[in-house]
Amino acid sequence: MAHPSRPTSPAPRRGALLGGALAATLAAALLPALPAAALTAPGAAPGAGTGSAECRTDPQAAPKRQMRAEWIAGVQNIDWPSRTGLTPAQQQAELTALYDRSAANGLNAVFVQIRPTADAFWPSPHEPWSEWLTGTQGRDPGYDPLEFAVEQAHARGLEFHGWFNPYRVAMHGDLDRLTADHPARRNPDWTFTYGGRLYYDPGIPEVREFVIGAMMDAVENYDMDGVHFDDYFYPYPVAGEEIPDADTFAEHGDGYDDIGDWRRDNVNALVREMDEAVHAAKPHVKFGISPFGIWRNAATDPQGSATNGLQSYDAIFADSRRWVREGWVDYINPQVYWEIGLPVADYAVLVPWWDQVVRGTGVHLYVGQAAYKVGNAGAWSDPRELSRHLDFNRDHPGVLGDVYFSATSLRTNAAEAMAIVREDHYRYPALVPLHEDLPGRAPQAPRVTGGAQGDGVELSIRPGRGERPAYYAVYAVEGAPGRDPDCAVSDARTLLGTVPADEDGRAVFTAEGGGRTYYATALDRTHRESGVSNPRHVQ
Repeated sequence: MAHPSRPTSPAPRRGALLGGALAATLAAALLPALPAAALTAPGAAPGAGTGSAECRTDPQAAPKRQMRAEWIAGVQNIDWPSRTGLTPAQQQAELTALYDRSAANGLNAVFVQIRPTADAFWPSPHEPWSEWLTGTQGRDPGYDPLEFAVEQAHARGLEFHGWFNPYRVAMHGDLDRLTADHPARRNPDWTFTYGGRLYYDPGIPEVREFVIGAMMDAVENYDMDGVHFDDYFYPYPVAGEEIPDADTFAEHGDGYDDIGDWRRDNVNALVREMDEAVHAAKPHVKFGISPFGIWRNAATDPQGSATNGLQSYDAIFADSRRWVREGWVDYINPQVYWEIGLPVADYAVLVPWWDQVVRGTGVHLYVGQAAYKVGNAGAWSDPRELSRHLDFNRDHPGVLGDVYFSATSLRTNAAEAMAIVREDHYRYPALVPLHEDLPGRAPQAPRVTGGAQGDGVELSIRPGRGERPAYYAVYAVEGAPGRDPDCAVSDARTLLGTVPADEDGRAVFTAEGGGRTYYATALDRTHRESGVSNPRHVQ
């Protein structure tokens, strides 16, 4: 993941979901309702949503489903916690403030780093507490940060992806600085030092088995929605240094004439086996990777992109195109961290290339956006650059959303740029994209009651018969009930927000104003949406 410690330009359950209406209140107060006439033209057929002329939707300007996420980095205290030594209450306050800003920015997911350097943001039986929590590796922070992070994300209607770095052990090269019981210290032959940092050796099968087990502990015991890897597999090249794995290759490289092919196969095995482990444990949990934005240049490989930058296939042995084509990931999130028109790596070249890669695979494509570059010289000095990226994406239907690096930038150097993105692209909420390949079933339509409450509206939502929904989506149109409720919920411009279901499957949604008709739908963990509820008109 790009951050100040590495080059960023091309180079030659333990907890249940929290109930309540917090996310609903954040979203609903700011959004206008469309007149019923704008949604229900004479002759409109039930279920005519999804962009029919009768429903007059605008799926490009207001997509109903779109990934809108940010990375929240823990390594080197980039985002959260902002520094070591904070009390549990201070850490929790920081994270909830970041989440609240995410919701205010129109986002619907967070990718939170929970295993930055072979350590853990939860009480792992495999690895020590992370030093980025307390300043001392192995020291208990006094609460369970991962449990808190998942619960608070869900309470705000944010999907939670746990972000893991598979092989990085430390941001330094000294085994003796690790805790005495650290697995790397107990197994020094599992590691190598490169570029002044410690890494697990991806070529050792026992290492791969260990890191998958360490990460799966979080998957199995917490209510996460996704598992996320960044771009660090083999380390990025350091001038004048060779990766010191010749002995590993000699021991484990039978059948390979080229060490590069062997290294790529080691990474492929990790990706394939992690995908299998995640879906065996929790079939609804998504697995995705955020690779470096360039796979290979066309000058090297005719299947590559018309670029001239560092090639992740060759430099860090990441065959990201193959991961997509083989279906080893549910989504791919390339870091396309360059501006439109940059000759060496043009955003307007790379996005269509990735769009073509995912075509026909069922793998979702989310574009990694370099919010941290906003304010830099050149194109990034214009705060509209990020919005222009999303304008460009509209012409490429394979792009199903964007992820911004990182949370701190969105409240500092990129705050103005994000305000423009919100106005141009995120004026209305969006549901998380539906991944058809994941198992799930749309719940039955819910029932809505309630009415005016003070100056606003309070709606009570209860489930239909069958399974308890994960959450509800609430829609509103001005005036009395229209002729086609299916049409009303097909348009993102009527979506007020979402609210999680409590343990009984119920929820309360609050909004400002009246004179509208409200509808609700129920959604499962994989975002399959029910039919529409009864209308609830509130004067």
